[in-house]
Amino acid sequence: MITEPIRVTLMVTRILEQLGVAYLLGGSLASAVHGIMRATLDADLVADIRPRHVHSLVDALSGQFYIEEQSIRYALRHRGHFNLIHLETMFKVDIFIPAGRPFDAQQFKRRIRMPVDPDGSATVDIATAEDTLLAKLDWYNQGGGVANRQWLDAVGIIRVQGEALEWEYLHRWAAELGLAELLSRAVTAAGGTRG
Repeated sequence: MITEPIRVTLMVTRILEQLGVAYLLGGSLASAVHGIMRATLDADLVADIRPRHVHSLVDALSGQFYIEEQSIRYALRHRGHFNLIHLETMFKVDIFIPAGRPFDAQQFKRRIRMPVDPDGSATVDIATAEDTLLAKLDWYNQGGGVANRQWLDAVGIIRVQGEALEWEYLHRWAAELGLAELLSRAVTAAGGTRG
């Protein structure tokens, strides 16, 4: 059975796909796929929405979601984010516009298609375990090191994935993003030997 967060997220990703918008699932849902499951109040998507998509996106989601066209346009101008609220469940989907960093482009190149339901019929593009881990550490760092959920998600990915992670890739991008020390701390917190 598909959970409510996944069902609502799929409603949005299907529209993005119909509009030809590249996206990836990140945030707590991605970290739950790659690490340890936890309850979440929202879904995070990174979506390469362009001005030409805005009107169609609003048309397609209005009625089922609270959506503001001017919020989307503001997010596009400032490479920020906007949110959608599913009216039936009040579940929130945050959509982040790629910031234009090399890491953002790398996440999109590496994203993978994965099933999000038990029978494998519903699939989404999702950030890899490595990119989800780096994004979690980046959010933790941007938040001044006090976003405990981000930290626990990062540590959970290391605990679950361990040696399956592409450690060379992780170290290279952690250094590029200024996260090398945080990655080392997360490895220690996970009880690992990678440093």
